Amino acid sequence: MNAERDPAALAADETVMIAAFEGWNDAGSGASSALDHLATAWTARELAVLDPEEYHDFQVARPAIQTLPDGERVISWPGTVVSTANGPWVGDRTVALVRGIEPSMRWRRFVAEILDHAEALDVSTLITCGALLVDAPHTRPLPTFVTSESAEARRAFDLERSDYAGPTGILGVLGHEAHLRGITVVSVWVGVPHYIAHPPSPKATVAILSQIERFLGEPIDLGDLADEVDAWQRGADELAADDEEIGAHVTQLESVMDETSLPEASGEAIAAEFEQFLRRRDRGNGKA
Repeated sequence: MNAERDPAALAADETVMIAAFEGWNDAGSGASSALDHLATAWTARELAVLDPEEYHDFQVARPAIQTLPDGERVISWPGTVVSTANGPWVGDRTVALVRGIEPSMRWRRFVAEILDHAEALDVSTLITCGALLVDAPHTRPLPTFVTSESAEARRAFDLERSDYAGPTGILGVLGHEAHLRGITVVSVWVGVPHYIAHPPSPKATVAILSQIERFLGEPIDLGDLADEVDAWQRGADELAADDEEIGAHVTQLESVMDETSLPEASGEAIAAEFEQFLRRRDRGNGKA
């Protein structure tokens, strides 16, 4: 039975596109892993594959040779896939997923091709997902930054307008061009502790999925991610305990975060995140 939708969410019949790319925009693979999880959880169907010859330097993003179960050897080329899903949601919603690798060249053509698919699907909202390295302790909820250029979206979801100026990745270009085409863009970034930046970063992935869940107003089954977060947390704790320098750094970061009284650092916010985490894990285990 479908859970009741959050009324403070995007319309149930609104077509939404969610995008994430490996590379500069994706510390610890937190964002691309979120898209992989959604594609599996929602049984996404491939709609289009962007030609990698047009956009990638194969000395930067190299193809890989794989052996199939039947023994056949194949080459997997880096690229970007656009897929669609109609999950077990309330309402008649279509979600388009864009999952790929940040291109090496022809960014404007690359973005135009993606947005042409968005317009063909009648996408009204684009959610771009990224992850970046930050000075934050793994023992606290990871900092999440959600912004929008749309005044309506800022009012509806209590967001801020980004004041960032500087180098940007493909997410920034995609979001900018989508805004020019009249598509509402919401940008979701999660901070990954720099001292445990190697992928995977399941806690970052769950933080992104939590934001997507908020905007769609639909629950997302975390599956094995709940256990992966537990294992990641234990590994980070062991690293801090075994390495005196890292342990001292974590303690310092905890002190700074707690003293600044950020919402993410408050005891109430930590308790709320933990309760939400447990509810998701219970749903994944089939509990009521």
